[in-house]
Amino acid sequence: MSPSGAAPDVVVTGRGVVSSVGEGADGFFEGLLAKRSGIADGVGACLAFDPEQAMTPKEARRADRYTQLAVAAATQATAEAGLDGADAVAPERLGVLVGTGVGGLTTLEAECKAWLEGGDRAVSPHFVPMMMPNAAAGTIAMRLGAHGPGFSLASACATGSHAIGEALRVIQRGEADVVVCGGTEAALTGLCIAAFRRMGALSREGISRPFDAQRDGFVMGEGAAVIVLERAEHARARGATGYGRIVGYGASNDAFHITQPDPDGRGATDAMRATLADAGAAASDVGYLNAHGTSTPFNDRVETQAIKQVFNSGATPPPVSSTKSAIGHLLGAAGAVEAIACLEAVRRGVLPPTLNYEEPDPECDLDYVPEGPREAPGLELALSNSFGFGGQNACLAVAKA
Repeated sequence: MSPSGAAPDVVVTGRGVVSSVGEGADGFFEGLLAKRSGIADGVGACLAFDPEQAMTPKEARRADRYTQLAVAAATQATAEAGLDGADAVAPERLGVLVGTGVGGLTTLEAECKAWLEGGDRAVSPHFVPMMMPNAAAGTIAMRLGAHGPGFSLASACATGSHAIGEALRVIQRGEADVVVCGGTEAALTGLCIAAFRRMGALSREGISRPFDAQRDGFVMGEGAAVIVLERAEHARARGATGYGRIVGYGASNDAFHITQPDPDGRGATDAMRATLADAGAAASDVGYLNAHGTSTPFNDRVETQAIKQVFNSGATPPPVSSTKSAIGHLLGAAGAVEAIACLEAVRRGVLPPTLNYEEPDPECDLDYVPEGPREAPGLELALSNSFGFGGQNACLAVAKA
């Protein structure tokens, strides 16, 4: 906390994205505005990704794909923030909070097969450090020499938002000046796709169409997003550019079902209201909402209902869009990628569209920006929703720098 007792202002000084529609934060957002789809062959949004752009060949061989994606995004973000210099931030004041929903699933599958076919000696000695969910956070911290608070979070599809929100809290509590934070996921494996298909969660048509009457499930994606959060006073002192601010964070539990959201949207509503209270904002101040918007029949209806409950006091619900329509569902990385979408929407004054929205659903009757992109020159505040299996919800409020 600042000497006055007020929470310090926290700005975003670095952005990094690895996505199927564009590389880097600017490339990613421009891909959204161009209505580019990263979903191929109705299977998922798989990346053409070379880990050796950010890692040595040896480092890449000893890292699972989810860690490789995280390192690439973190490299972009920290370079943009100017953290490469030795004097940018004291090591003990630099933290790393990077989460994942699943962890090293590619490695896990390969090593299970190796063990079943070849026994103990067929298992790689690098299996554990490649598979463990905190490998990405640990690898990034080692590359940066970060000695401040560092850990990994896992809350399924809310992970990325929780990581950013908890990084905000670390800075507000005075435990760090700078935190590198976000989410990463590489779960486009045969086993994971089969598991979600068996649950009935995946689109049978292979089309992500959030809020559309014909939606029939989500399409999986992979990727990573990392931002550098920094105490505003610290950023000003070193001349860093602020791309926006994280001004509010709310979290809640549905405590209802391990995979289904509360049918009344209670948890989602609580998270959004807590975020607005944390930001000191009214519902009427929100000019855009990036929805969790998975393209599943149940989620999209419940989220629409929750948004209406938050904006039921005379405020008109803001325009809502789901970027999962373009890049698929990135699971643990989704919230971090979508936070950057909000950041850029506010910074540029333009809203990304919801793709594949063709047939309105009477139960999903908000403005989903289907014709977008849409100019929004007066946009000052946006919300980003993330809801995960287990009933864990997170919401972020993003404002102009």
